[in-house]
Amino acid sequence: MPRGPKKHLKRLNAPSHWMLDKLGGVFAPKPSPGPHKQRECLPLTVLLRNRLKYALTGREVKAILMQRLVKVDGKVRTDPTYPAGFMDVIEIEKTNEAFRLLYDPKGRFVPHRISKEEASYKLCKVKRQQFGKAGVPYIATHDGRTIRYPDPDIKVNDTIMLDIETGKPKEFVKFELGNICVVTGGANNGRVGIMTKREKHKGAFDIIELKDATGNTFVTRQTNVFVIGHKNTPLVSLPKGKGVRLTILEEQAKIYKGEKKVLDA
Repeated sequence: MPRGPKKHLKRLNAPSHWMLDKLGGVFAPKPSPGPHKQRECLPLTVLLRNRLKYALTGREVKAILMQRLVKVDGKVRTDPTYPAGFMDVIEIEKTNEAFRLLYDPKGRFVPHRISKEEASYKLCKVKRQQFGKAGVPYIATHDGRTIRYPDPDIKVNDTIMLDIETGKPKEFVKFELGNICVVTGGANNGRVGIMTKREKHKGAFDIIELKDATGNTFVTRQTNVFVIGHKNTPLVSLPKGKGVRLTILEEQAKIYKGEKKVLDA
């Protein structure tokens, strides 16, 4: 019998949002244990090789990381399978670039290019609020951080703006109706909308209704909702599409429009 945790991941079992081609090999990089879950993260190998195209092979990724060129949330990471996740800031100082990992409207991770000012902070969802040893109050965030002595007004499901350098919250946004949110799980993963309704179901999952910029409404579980700003102003810049999911016909019309412009030019 094998002992201990599995150290390999077959490519066909890798999360589909990594978008690894089926015939590109037998195995996929298995994410190391870290702040994000295995199926809700993007290993640095996939990020640097398949998304940013800075490397052609896993060996080249290792060579880049071993030169200590890549920072995740302000810390140098040399593990090729380090699990970067939602809202993480990836900095590459040699090219003077910074990216924030966000979801596109189809629920796939996209490295969204951001400015130096925006790279100094990230948003974290509060998952737990408890008292630790000696009655010290603390909160635990979605990316595995614990923050001691937080503002007493911060509650579970609220979002804090965390200063990456100091590791302390700068401000926070309440989990309230009327605030702009992004969905981080389920069938509507990646969609952005304003919270319009909150249904409480005892013994089951609380349901949140959201309305996107085009006026379409959709629902999801409360655990999948991540508040990203006050009213309709997000605290972070959003990737292409601004979290609005198009129908198949709308996508087709958009493609034809682009092709027509190219032909007319």
